[in-house]
Amino acid sequence: MAKVCKIATALKAMVLITFSITFIGVNASFADDEYDDGLLKVKRLFSINELKALAQPYEGVATSKGKRTGLYTIEASGVSTKPIVEAARAFLNKLSTAQTIRTQFAIDDREWRRWSNVDNAIYVRNGVSIKELDADGRAAARAILSTSLSAKGLALSQAIMKTDQTLREINGGSEFLDEELYFITIMGVPSETEPWGWQLDGHHIVINYFIMGDQVVMTPTFLGAEPAVATTGKYAGNEVLQEEQNVGLTFMQSLTFAQKTKATLDARKTRDDMQAGANADNLLLDFAGLKASDMTTVQRSELLRLASLFVNNMKEGHAAVRMDQVAAHMDETYFSWVGTAADDAVFYYRIHSPVILIEFDHQIPIGTTSINPGKTPIRDHIHVIIRTPNGNDYGKDLLGQHLKEHAH
Repeated sequence: MAKVCKIATALKAMVLITFSITFIGVNASFADDEYDDGLLKVKRLFSINELKALAQPYEGVATSKGKRTGLYTIEASGVSTKPIVEAARAFLNKLSTAQTIRTQFAIDDREWRRWSNVDNAIYVRNGVSIKELDADGRAAARAILSTSLSAKGLALSQAIMKTDQTLREINGGSEFLDEELYFITIMGVPSETEPWGWQLDGHHIVINYFIMGDQVVMTPTFLGAEPAVATTGKYAGNEVLQEEQNVGLTFMQSLTFAQKTKATLDARKTRDDMQAGANADNLLLDFAGLKASDMTTVQRSELLRLASLFVNNMKEGHAAVRMDQVAAHMDETYFSWVGTAADDAVFYYRIHSPVILIEFDHQIPIGTTSINPGKTPIRDHIHVIIRTPNGNDYGKDLLGQHLKEHAH
């Protein structure tokens, strides 16, 4: 099916606002009822960065020693994906022809790799947004999430979307910020036997969900929030990624002095430290920090529990399969840290093995500069990325094995 790009609607602020955005050293503001030149330059830089990434054939996140093979196999998980298939079919049936054209892509289309965590003033997305659907369409879109995610994962995705409403209120009603401005695309044809998948793409949440038979790969997944804790407005009290923050800090604090020293890459947290976000599908990232084989049995168990906070956003059955895979590589797992381990610390941590990469990062304020005017990372702006290294993001390794045996 031909790919038709969605033409972005004109974005304007409801009242005079200034939304400061910093990217590759360029400052821009969105104000009044038009794009200014600075914002257009930022938008162009995002386009250039994406085109450069897409020009490179997909290899996957790996270390400088090269990509490891043989880590992933096609095998039955024993966990049915039928409810997800049925939900996706029902969703597609709610779309018009025009909506379908910009929503459905081939299973091996590079559209998988077109995603970004930034807002809709900068990044133009394909797919259909929850906002533009009628009531039945919205219910069908949400059914894809509810059949694919655990109760925890569904609640987290909803909480992240709510932060965009809070951010909208903080910024005077900006139209490019909205709790329903999240786009869904379908890759392939929903099937209980053939490979397919779906993607949710929007500000501070991106989920890539590959399905083949009863196997599932839910990476890359991006999670984030600003503000991470809402204190005002419609969703006052809404909290995002606080358990992941607090358990990570508690784990770091539990280590011995020697272990903390080994885990710490830099005691100063002065910048955004995430490396594996959008357009980093082929990132070369070496293992660093404290190796799990140098931890006690209790510490290894706690590290596995920390990883599970991110994996358990999948449905329980598929999360258990994934955690078995993570546990099987514990001896090759590293934990690293940037910042201090004080109770009020701002920090970054990473869990990295041949089969999983998790980054948690406190970031510099962008959308809340009116209440957080500093230029150093804060707890109120969080980014998380979860990846499957060595070639299986988007289920690419499994899909490659499948296509070798079954021509499409």
